[in-house]
Amino acid sequence: MVQTILALLAGTIVGFLFSLIKLPLPAPPNLAGLAGVAGVLLGYKVYEWLIPFLKEVFK
Repeated sequence: MVQTILALLAGTIVGFLFSLIKLPLPAPPNLAGLAGVAGVLLGYKVYEWLIPFLKEVFK
């Protein structure tokens, strides 16, 4: 939970600084972009779960 709060705080600070100096945000600006990022994380988690299972099945 602490990591989540610190990540949100860091993201807020970076977003503020980028806006302050008039740079484009270094993150997806819409829901579709955020869904893509969530999909990457989901794929990583599926891989972590699936590979050990498949190694056990095909021993």
